[in-house]
Amino acid sequence: MIDLRQQWRERPRLADALVVASAAALTALVVRADTGGLPVHPLLSSPAALSWLLPPAWGLDARGMTVPLLGCAALYWRRRSPVVIALALVVLAVAWPTGVPLLVALFTVAAGRPGRVTAAVTGFALLPVLARPFVTAVLSPLTAATAVAGVAFVGGTVGWGLWVGGVRERESRAEREAALRADRARQQAREEIAREMHDVLAHRLTLLSMHAGALEFHPGAAPAQVAEAAGVIRQSASQALEDLQDVLRVLRAPTVSPHAEPPQPSLGDLPRLIEEARATGATVETHQELEDPATMDPATSRTAYRVLQEALTNHRKHAPRTPVSLTLTGGRRSGLTVGVANPVQREPATRGPGSGQGLIGMNERVRLAGGRMSHRHTATDFRLDVWLPWTR
Repeated sequence: MIDLRQQWRERPRLADALVVASAAALTALVVRADTGGLPVHPLLSSPAALSWLLPPAWGLDARGMTVPLLGCAALYWRRRSPVVIALALVVLAVAWPTGVPLLVALFTVAAGRPGRVTAAVTGFALLPVLARPFVTAVLSPLTAATAVAGVAFVGGTVGWGLWVGGVRERESRAEREAALRADRARQQAREEIAREMHDVLAHRLTLLSMHAGALEFHPGAAPAQVAEAAGVIRQSASQALEDLQDVLRVLRAPTVSPHAEPPQPSLGDLPRLIEEARATGATVETHQELEDPATMDPATSRTAYRVLQEALTNHRKHAPRTPVSLTLTGGRRSGLTVGVANPVQREPATRGPGSGQGLIGMNERVRLAGGRMSHRHTATDFRLDVWLPWTR
């Protein structure tokens, strides 16, 4: 059903031609019934009364088919001017059996025009039908039945058109909402990738900056120390390049979906992260009291790792010569609590590269994970507290 409707939408000219042919066939049946004494469409006058509108020959043919067929042919352009065609067919329906094309035009008006316009056109179309019992000299049951049938046809057609118009509007709204959701999902995916790039590259580049700064300020260091620092710089640069290539591989994909993610670490990688920080000379103290990390939601584990990674990156930027304390506690019932604390460095630090958006991005990441974050910066120390749900 949906595929058939889609095909008709893609080929509107063929659909319009079929509508014209079907309306002409039904109109021929109506004319035949009227000729046989079974009026299907209520007429108020004879074609001669409207001879001033059209050439006389059109209204005086034996079966009166010329005008009704022209009305059917006008349906080919009903999408452009449905109101004009409907009003013209109402006028012609006074003297000619143009009820079938009139109903098609009314359906088009109801399905595609505002309710106020539809109501006005419907009221105008009902005037000849309702006036039939009063204009006819002889009021018979057949005349009344014809008028009732006309009202039923008009009302049913308009109601069907309103229902179809409502369905189309809901489909259009659903398509727009689906497109908005897809755009929002792509935007969220790109923002997630941007956060990953910030966290990974900021961490690697601050390591490079620390080791390069050590070489710059200690040019007379022993060759073994210089070689060790150079090795760490080379390794950090290589890892930063690999991480960047992983992220760029995702961005180069034809489309970015919520499932397209760069490599994701977890709390299981925390020891390696701490060793990297200690390799730069930082004093890192850790305290963990976790029930069973295996039961933790992977998203929570990933978010906690990124928070600690960004915290250590900020520590290297702002207070590299002070000790930093990392605390992880919690379980399934209480959730995961992450704490980071370090004294304020008295002398100003030589800051590494950064965008200054670390805490903002960290807070956004925590909020998206369903947690909360707070930080306190005093004259003597800095404290960061994060709570994350153990499972979602």
